[in-house]
Amino acid sequence: MTTTTTTTFGWFLETPGAPLVQRELVLPAPSPTEVVVRVRGCGLCHTDLGFASGETPPRHALPLVLGHEIVGDVVAAGDPASPLLRRTVIVPAVLPCGACELCARGRGNACTRQTMPGNDAHGGFAGHVLVAAAPLVAIDPPPEEKDLLSLAVVADAVSTAYQATRRAELLAGDVAIVVGAGGVGGYVAQIARALGASVVAVDVSRQRLDKLAGFGVDRRVAVDGRGVKELRKEIGGIVKDASAPSHRHKIFECSGTPQGQQLAFALLGRASTLVQVGYTPQAVELRLSNLMAHDATVHGSWGCPPEAYAAVLGLIAKGEVAVAPFVEVAPMSRLNELLDDMAHHRLEQRMVLTP
Repeated sequence: MTTTTTTTFGWFLETPGAPLVQRELVLPAPSPTEVVVRVRGCGLCHTDLGFASGETPPRHALPLVLGHEIVGDVVAAGDPASPLLRRTVIVPAVLPCGACELCARGRGNACTRQTMPGNDAHGGFAGHVLVAAAPLVAIDPPPEEKDLLSLAVVADAVSTAYQATRRAELLAGDVAIVVGAGGVGGYVAQIARALGASVVAVDVSRQRLDKLAGFGVDRRVAVDGRGVKELRKEIGGIVKDASAPSHRHKIFECSGTPQGQQLAFALLGRASTLVQVGYTPQAVELRLSNLMAHDATVHGSWGCPPEAYAAVLGLIAKGEVAVAPFVEVAPMSRLNELLDDMAHHRLEQRMVLTP
């Protein structure tokens, strides 16, 4: 068992709205159920931007090291976790307790005792991170460096997308309508396609839509400033051509905007399903009576239980879901610059930062 502390560095959020500050971080020796992971890469997510800007407060008191899309190597471990030493792992963004009723029911992503790096504890914008051992996902064998770094986004963006398709009970032959096709939504579209669904991708960015065309998503709708009624009419025509009845329509709201949520809700038909994946702190006005009238279903979807990661990695290994083409790697020293780029919508790739 490792009995010494780890002295490393971290990028701390000290004051919401102010730049993150790099300084020394001392991690305690891992308990019997914990490990220390040397960070190889950590993805930059809109959740990090929400914390950094002050729009959404993290659960842990400040100062706090952000970052929750982590891939790295286990360098210290408590005795029961010693088999993980020197292995390369993905640190899931949602770390369930593994012992409660929700975990036993396969709903570990809803575990009330879950922890999230960069939210409940210091995260991955650091040289090292201290995390629970049991939920870690080993990568055996690890791929080449660039491909390995791109797998950091599996910790949230890709696994969250996969869990959303599970929540929808998506089947081959269904129609998946993805509102917001960047980031998580782009992976929802790819995963739905890989699972045999017909995919309609909807986004404000033609560039994002055009990029998905190269990965099998040929039904694309550009918002172009149009309102809900006009978009619903166009999407309705596309879905009708797919010859799938409304109970096989699976709608995924991934934009995290009021407009996207209103559109996704308006697309509900008889016995169809909506999965809410995106987040906005803004209130959205919806007519819930539509659910009654259509006998429709709406699910929330948060994170992904670690036991589902094997299926996600399997889709990537088989080439059915592409990750690396949507990822750009940059040094962690650019963190504040990239947060500003994200805030001003200048990023088209998912960023993974290296210490």
